[in-house]
Amino acid sequence: MDAENDPALDWLGLPVDCHTCPHRAFLEDGQCRPAHTCILDRRIKHMDRFLRKHQSMADGFLDHPYFELRAVAAKHASLFRIAPMVNDLEPEVRMTVVARLPYERVKHLANDPDRRVRIGVALKMEGQALIARLGDSDYHVRVVIVRKLSPDLLPIAMHDPEPTVRRWVARRIVENRLIDMRHDKHPMVRLDVAERMAPESLSLFVDDPDLRVRFVAAERIGLDQVALFKDDSESIIRDLVAQRLREGEQSTALKIVLSPGDPLSPLA
Repeated sequence: MDAENDPALDWLGLPVDCHTCPHRAFLEDGQCRPAHTCILDRRIKHMDRFLRKHQSMADGFLDHPYFELRAVAAKHASLFRIAPMVNDLEPEVRMTVVARLPYERVKHLANDPDRRVRIGVALKMEGQALIARLGDSDYHVRVVIVRKLSPDLLPIAMHDPEPTVRRWVARRIVENRLIDMRHDKHPMVRLDVAERMAPESLSLFVDDPDLRVRFVAAERIGLDQVALFKDDSESIIRDLVAQRLREGEQSTALKIVLSPGDPLSPLA
């Protein structure tokens, strides 16, 4: 059964009764709808629809015992009212509060036990505050950091223990430091390096142990160096090199034929 069509239950698991609801007047005016736009329904999107229509009521639910309702209410409530909720016991609530409050009000949550909260804080950080969080124990947080840091600062993260973090470093680091990552132990990091490195430096990957890395290098390297890959152990790379060399010869021949300075050229 589609969850959207499941019976409406409140946060205690009891059926929602519109007749006893303190907001039943809204039903008559079409301002709420059972199992769709309902503050008593325990489903998040149903509570959210209700408070989007009745935002002025959100402050009244900030102390509700149901943490999902507190989180939804914090999304719509007054900023002045949600400030104390940075200390809510539930991370879902703290996440919502972090997303809405300015950095100075939530920076102490950079060490929150829940990584989702720490990610929310990291998204608001700048400069030195970001660098300090590169030591976070969760790589998801560190990914957010390296995606925000200035490219010229990323060398400090090129040896992160998590390949996913290093891949983001390779995608964003200043080009002249890519060469320092060419020996990364993870092939996907080296692949990202090969996709960005200047073509004249790609000969460094001619003996790379990973087929994908060598293929990208052979595909991007300058035509004057592509022959370095012609004896590769993999036929797919040898075929690529042969194709590029043929196309290069054909292009050169065509330029000669079409050269205006050649007395035999049709353009002469």
